[in-house]
Amino acid sequence: MAAEAARQFAYAWIALTLALACHVLDEATHNFLSVYNPAVLQMRAALPWLPIPTFGFTEWIAALTLAVMGLMALSPFAFQGRRWMVAASYPYFGFMLANGLAHIASSVYVGEFLPGVYSSPLLLAAAVHLWFRARDSRGWSYS
Repeated sequence: MAAEAARQFAYAWIALTLALACHVLDEATHNFLSVYNPAVLQMRAALPWLPIPTFGFTEWIAALTLAVMGLMALSPFAFQGRRWMVAASYPYFGFMLANGLAHIASSVYVGEFLPGVYSSPLLLAAAVHLWFRARDSRGWSYS
């Protein structure tokens, strides 16, 4: 049973990482930085102590590509049922849940579809799925 739970957890980890890859593609093809960078500059003007970076496209896409590749590279540890992977999944799915909700809320606030909103439901679904699989890990024999 523990091996099946580990396998399901690993599939959920991979699903969220693939959803993140789709989200990055959505943002990249819909010019996300044209919305993000001006918003950051406005926030900095209002709150100068807030350390939020702006990005050029090359550094932004390179960083996100490396992040997706790194997250996917961790999946063998999930298949092995490593307990630290479950611990790592909580901030991972939490951040992806917040990311997806922020895209949707921003689009509602502005009154138009913003870059990244099309893939946000997929991101939310995959994040919730990983949360359920992480909860199922309580019965694992930990390694």
